[in-house]
Amino acid sequence: MRVFVLLLMLALTGCGLKPMYSGGERGPVAAGLHSVSVQPIPGKAGWLVRKELVARLNHGNVATPRYRLEVELDDNITGFGIRGDRAATRERRTLRARYRLVDLATGLVVVDATAGSDAGIDVVSSQYATVAAEQSALERLSTVVADQIVGRLALFINNGGQQP
Repeated sequence: MRVFVLLLMLALTGCGLKPMYSGGERGPVAAGLHSVSVQPIPGKAGWLVRKELVARLNHGNVATPRYRLEVELDDNITGFGIRGDRAATRERRTLRARYRLVDLATGLVVVDATAGSDAGIDVVSSQYATVAAEQSALERLSTVVADQIVGRLALFINNGGQQP
């Protein structure tokens, strides 16, 4: 078993893979992500997504941005699981984002993509509990969407500014 593990480790060293975030905070991918300014996004969902993006990209400290990130959100709650009295027993909250990364030097859109996720919500007899569940779902979805956007931007930067 140990021989197998050693052979596997040797095989992986020659495969050409390299860590995307090599160099940590001073690496090229991190430096590229730190040069992205995030435009304001309207609405409550927009505020949450922008807060998550700023925390992941640049911590709000972009001295001289190279890129501008523009995000448009679609936040939707759909009821389903209808009871006999036509009341919904389940809801699905969907958060979709269309985002564009604009190179400020040229004004060209270098990344134009989408991200999204959804969450199921139980509708209970307490309206307060349902509203709290909807809010909690929005917070989780904002985190997931921001992670997807940052991951895609990191791939773009890691590929030297080329689409993967």
